[in-house]
Amino acid sequence: MAQVGIVMGSDSDMPVMKKAAEVLEQLGISFDMRIISAHREPDVFFEYAKTAEDAGIKVIIAGAGMAAHLPGMCAAIFPMPVIGIPMHTTSLGGRDSLYSIVQMPSGIPVATVAINGGTNAGLLAAKILATSDAALLDKLKAYTKDLKEQVEKKDARLQEVGYKEY
Repeated sequence: MAQVGIVMGSDSDMPVMKKAAEVLEQLGISFDMRIISAHREPDVFFEYAKTAEDAGIKVIIAGAGMAAHLPGMCAAIFPMPVIGIPMHTTSLGGRDSLYSIVQMPSGIPVATVAINGGTNAGLLAAKILATSDAALLDKLKAYTKDLKEQVEKKDARLQEVGYKEY
């Protein structure tokens, strides 16, 4: 049974959304992934959002560009956390998506990550789940330790070879 639902309005969002999936997979978190357009197939969207809780979903990660209604509409229907990923757009660089997702009306919150922030969306979903899962919290602590070690290795290399050879 999936704990996280990943939903996007278009397959053009896949390069960003797969980053969330990769993080969840790395941490051993079950997820399902769907392409559902809130605008082009509202009946399918409403069914997904209304049944996600009964399907065992604890967090939804929703990516959207331009008008970016998918995350907000998920939050209006799904009673648990929704994380919105604003997609970069060619016309406004993703600011349109960001504003559409982050400017939700009072009472309908959507946690919002950076434009194209798939990795952070996956990590935020994991952190939400880790509030009631000690084993997952340990995995997140190990992930953070690994990030630190990667930076330390890069700095050690820089110190060893200098900036011209780096």
